[in-house]
Amino acid sequence: MLMMVFSFSMVIPFIVSALERDVLTASSFTAAFFFTLVVGLVLWLPSKGDSPDIRLHEGFLIVALFWIILALFGSIPFFMLPDNSISLTDAIFESTSGLTTTGSTILTGLDELPRGLLFYRSQLQWLGGLGIIVLAVAIMPLLGVGGMQLYRAESGTGIQDSKFTPRQTETAKSLARIYLILTFLCMLGYLSSGMSFFDAVCHAMTTTAIGGFSTHDSSFAYFEGLPGVYLISSLFMFLAGINFTLHFFAWKKKSLLGFLKDSEFKAYLLLLVSVICIASLSFSLNSFADTNQPGLIQIIFQVISIGTTTGYTSSGYFLWPAFIPFLLVVYSFIGGCVGSTGGGLKVGRCLMMLKQVFKELKQLIHPSAEIPVKMNAKTVDERVLNSVWGFVSAYLIILILFSMILMWSGLDQVSSFSAIAASLNNLGPGLGDVSSNYASLSDTNKWVCILAMILGRLEIFALLVLLTPTFWRD
Repeated sequence: MLMMVFSFSMVIPFIVSALERDVLTASSFTAAFFFTLVVGLVLWLPSKGDSPDIRLHEGFLIVALFWIILALFGSIPFFMLPDNSISLTDAIFESTSGLTTTGSTILTGLDELPRGLLFYRSQLQWLGGLGIIVLAVAIMPLLGVGGMQLYRAESGTGIQDSKFTPRQTETAKSLARIYLILTFLCMLGYLSSGMSFFDAVCHAMTTTAIGGFSTHDSSFAYFEGLPGVYLISSLFMFLAGINFTLHFFAWKKKSLLGFLKDSEFKAYLLLLVSVICIASLSFSLNSFADTNQPGLIQIIFQVISIGTTTGYTSSGYFLWPAFIPFLLVVYSFIGGCVGSTGGGLKVGRCLMMLKQVFKELKQLIHPSAEIPVKMNAKTVDERVLNSVWGFVSAYLIILILFSMILMWSGLDQVSSFSAIAASLNNLGPGLGDVSSNYASLSDTNKWVCILAMILGRLEIFALLVLLTPTFWRD
């Protein structure tokens, strides 16, 4: 059923292509639409009328298949480009990068690509940002299928169990409404700052999704003469990196006090301000060419872009002192807040680990003392702490293992490490050979990055659990 719904995502790009009188691109979207719709229909008809509750096992399986299958079918328009310039591997890479809101790309010459395809890339990221919480918790309950297991699967090792509303369907609808409002306001902001209508729509989708796809090869450097664009982008990337439960309760209670009381939000804000100050100080201490010296607005924009794992780049970013791009890639490991569209380990988890470290230090001094770890004035359950450390351990193992695979293929250490870090964090741009584009990677390395993107989007455990014998025995 989800495939049938997903097929309609080809309709608007088809309309854009038709308005541009781009017959060949419009034809590729038409073919992709009917093929996806028919396959989805064939798979759905045998189970029509069935509405069983989904058990935990099926929930994990559906979440994983959701991303994998949609990434495969989402690659069709890329593979069917009129000039046949994209291989199947590259098409799947681009589609996966879009749906997982990673933002890595193998495409070049974006300014010359058909507008229908550019819109489709942005739309993929927007749908990915909407994610499992809405697509699988809103759509499936409407079909009479229990959906809370899917929410749990997407949460992976999530920290909190807060529910927005008593019913899962209403929860997902509320999330979708907030997501739509943020996207629309972002688009209006871009328009008022001087962007064209097409660019404003596409970038509003990828900004709210914390995706990072742009309609231009130079990304946000294309808008260098429009400082308002950088400010609007910074604001909405910042908002999209916040836990959406806070947006929901702020909207419901008409109060911003929830933000001020939330430990994770305060840490998120403090981190952003701290990294902006460090980056600014680094520029003042380095003998950097005056012609390339970025202004404060560009520094703020770039820190928020990489820190939230969006991945937009500004003019001259890759020419900045080496310390700053490296600092920002490391910062992207923390990423956005739990429950946001951002990637990375998440601020909440990192804050919890830091508090656990301080607890252990205090325990050394006072061995008999009972020292709880607290978040938002509530004691964190030991099982949650264990799950966080387990998640981080799995994350680091995958990061090291996948980086070594890329190094083994002949890629240098910096490019290998940053390519996997950017894929696992759903960031996009890395360092070295993958600083702006992944086209130079071998097909094998691209498949490793594809797997890393999906693992990052599903927060590792939701996919790894499928590989355990116990999962299939039970």
